Amino acid sequence: MSRYTIAAAVALASLACYGPYREPSLPAPPLATLPPARVSPSGATLQDQVSGTTARLQAISVVSDKIVWASGTNGTFVVTTNGGLSWRAGVVAGADSLEFRDVHGVDARIAWLLASGPGPKSRIYYTIDGGQNWQIQFINRTPEAFYDCFAFWDQKHGIAFSDNVGGKFPYLVTADTGQTWEQRSLDGATEGEGAFAASGTCVITQGSQTAWVATGAGKEARLFSTPDRGKSWTHVTTPIVQGSSTTGHTSIAFRSTQDGIAVGGDIGVADSWTDNVVVTHDGGRSWKPGSRATFPGAIYGAVTVPGSPRYVAV
Repeated sequence: MSRYTIAAAVALASLACYGPYREPSLPAPPLATLPPARVSPSGATLQDQVSGTTARLQAISVVSDKIVWASGTNGTFVVTTNGGLSWRAGVVAGADSLEFRDVHGVDARIAWLLASGPGPKSRIYYTIDGGQNWQIQFINRTPEAFYDCFAFWDQKHGIAFSDNVGGKFPYLVTADTGQTWEQRSLDGATEGEGAFAASGTCVITQGSQTAWVATGAGKEARLFSTPDRGKSWTHVTTPIVQGSSTTGHTSIAFRSTQDGIAVGGDIGVADSWTDNVVVTHDGGRSWKPGSRATFPGAIYGAVTVPGSPRYVAV
């Protein structure tokens, strides 16, 4: 028997003994001592949690009642696998100058991060090992582009949206888990119009094909929708406060195919009371003013509560 045959036999024996390779489990951070719960202005009970970082956290992705990802400044991400009893914080290697203004988690190991900023500061990162390693999937090479939010229909198909460049909105679509991002553009942007990279909720998906984009910061504030994963688009202007670089929509959410909410306001005035909520009951074909939030200033994000008619806004 040659030494090559012996080596192969030893390798096969090792595989038989130990089985397929499995990535080592990440150690869970120690449980934190949480402060007493408090009550919000609307009467909801809020429990502060210990994130493990001092970086500003700006976006959140709820996978389940146990698994949640969040992201923020200085290249920071955090993840919990026990419903927030403890959080593991990390910084993406080489990205400590970036602001991760959106995050999308699939499970405890798979997630995407969207960095927002001008030119190459807009990037997309991907992990399959809980954030131990991150792959750069996209770096923006258009100096004037600024990617605000992204969303996914499923683990393979997603979309990312930018502020307008020369009257066109650049946007990206993927059909292969982000290994390639196809660059497209949408005509008809008004002067200054773009999305607010406020909380990662200016772009949402609905069902298996539909996506919504909420804009502001221009002469008009509009809601764009695509029924076919970005191949065609329609838009509608709503009665939300608008017309300046600090007004318009920041976020959109649907609790059913017919009932939705879009929020925003004037992000330049912290204590203002404006028409910053609009609602639809016909699938987004028409929108009317809704009731204001229980706090002054702009709303930076809103989401539905699964199984409930309620929305949560911040």
